[in-house]
Amino acid sequence: MRNQIFTFTWICFMLLGTESFCQTAIHQRSKDFQSKPNVVFFLVDDLGWTDVEPFGTTFYETPNIKKLAAESVRFTRAYAACPVCSPTRASIMTGKYPARLQTTDWFGAPQPEEVLANPKKAGLRKLLPASYIEYLPLQENTIAEAFKQGGYTTFIAGKWHLGDEEKYWPQHQGFDVNKGGFTAGHPKSYFSPYFNPMLPDGPVGEHLPDRLANETIKFINENKDKPFFAYFSFYSVHTPLQGRKDLIEKYERKKEKLGLKDVFASEGKSKVRTVQANVVYAAMVEAMDESIGKVIQKLKDDGLYDNTIIVFFSDNGGLSTAEGHPTSNLPLRGGKGWLYEGGIREPLLIRWPGHTTNGAICNMPVISTDFYPTLLQMTGQPLQPQQHVDGESITPLLAGKSMKQRPLYWHYPHYGNQGGAPGSAVIDGDWKLIRWYEDNREELYNLRDDISEKNDLIQIQSAVARKLRNELDKWLESQHAVMPKPNPAYKAEK
Repeated sequence: MRNQIFTFTWICFMLLGTESFCQTAIHQRSKDFQSKPNVVFFLVDDLGWTDVEPFGTTFYETPNIKKLAAESVRFTRAYAACPVCSPTRASIMTGKYPARLQTTDWFGAPQPEEVLANPKKAGLRKLLPASYIEYLPLQENTIAEAFKQGGYTTFIAGKWHLGDEEKYWPQHQGFDVNKGGFTAGHPKSYFSPYFNPMLPDGPVGEHLPDRLANETIKFINENKDKPFFAYFSFYSVHTPLQGRKDLIEKYERKKEKLGLKDVFASEGKSKVRTVQANVVYAAMVEAMDESIGKVIQKLKDDGLYDNTIIVFFSDNGGLSTAEGHPTSNLPLRGGKGWLYEGGIREPLLIRWPGHTTNGAICNMPVISTDFYPTLLQMTGQPLQPQQHVDGESITPLLAGKSMKQRPLYWHYPHYGNQGGAPGSAVIDGDWKLIRWYEDNREELYNLRDDISEKNDLIQIQSAVARKLRNELDKWLESQHAVMPKPNPAYKAEK
C-alpha cells in the first residue's frame, strides 16, 4: 500500500508539479479507500452446522476457519432460508424469502406438470409439489448490483445455480467478473477438465477449490486499490464426492487411528449417518478450508485484511440422509432437504475489523435474508428497504448489542431428494413449529431444551402452538405462498 501511494505521489508531482495538490489527492484517495471496506463472502455448498471445527467437528480439520472464528462473531443460530441450495442463494442475493420470490426449490427440480406427465419417474406421492420460478428474476436489484451502485467492483467465483439461461447468469445480475458461475448446481468433476463455460479448463488434474481460490486472489490483486465485493461461492462440498488423494489417505489413517466406523440410524424412511467418518468428504472439507486460508493470506499480504469484512456461511444443512450420506449433523436432526434443524441451521462467522469482538458468540436467531441490509449498513451504503423486505440488519448484534426478537419462517412445498416432505415452519424464540402438508400434521419443539427435536410438545403446549400457528398462517398469506396440491394420480392408484 505504501509503495502504491508513493507511486501515485510521484506521478502527481511529475504531471502537475504541485506537491500540495498531490498531498490533497493522496489524502482524499486514502480517505475514500478507508471509508469503504472490502467484502469477501465465503458461501459453502451443503456444509453442515457441525462440519467445521468452531462448530464441533472432531474428525474434519479446518484450521483456517478455526482461526477466522477466533477473530469473528460466531452465530450459533444462523439459518438458511431453505433446506436446499437455489432458494437460499436467491435469498442472499435479494434479501427476500423464497416464498415471496416463488423460488422455493432447487432450480431443475420437477415442476408439478412434469410429475403428472411422468409420475413413476418423479415418485408416486400424495401431493403434487408447488410450482416455482426456476430463475432469479432480472428485475430484482441483487446485492451485487447494490454494491456496484455504491462504487464497488464485484466478483463471483464458483457456483451460481440461479437460472438455466445465460441471461440469468452472474454477469447479468450485478457481477463485473464471473469465474465459474452458470446453470449447474454441482461440477461434473472437481478436477480439470471442468466442462464449465465460465471457467476455462486448467491443467489436467487441477483441483477446483484451489483454482477458484486462485481466481479470487487474481481478482483481489487487480482491484486492491478500490473497494470490492468478492463472492467466493464454493461448489464444495456438494456431490460428486471427490477428494485429493493425499487428503483421502490422511483421513483413512485418522479414521483407523480413532477406530471410527460408519454408523447409521433412521429418519422417517431414510437412512441417516450418525458419525462423521467419511474420508472423501473429510478431504473435501479440508480442501475447502485450505482455499479460504489462501484468500485470507492474500488479504494479509496486501495489507487489506483489516479493511475487509469477511462472512462465512453455508447454503443448507449437511447431506446426511441420501446421495452417499457423507456427513452427520448430530446433535441436529435430519439434514439437507429437511425442515428439521439439520437442514436449515448453518455455521456463520462474520469478521468486521474495528467493530466486532474477537471470539464473540451470538445466540440470537438470524437468517440468510439478513445479509443484504447488514452488508450495506456495514459498508456505509444506503439501505434499500423496497428490495430487502424480508431481511433485517444485524449490525447491532455484531457490535455486541441486543435486538428485538422476531419470528423466522420457511416454506418448502416440495419433496426433497433427501427424503423431506412438503412443509412450512416458524421459529419464534426457543419455539419451533413445523407443518407437514401431506397429512396437515404439526410438530412443536423447544429448541433450547431439545436441540435434537426429539420431544414433540404439540399436545402439551397448545397455547404456544396456537400462537405460532397464527404467525405462520399470516406470514404465508403475506408472502402469497404457493401450496402443494393433491396428486390425482396418487388417488387413482388408491
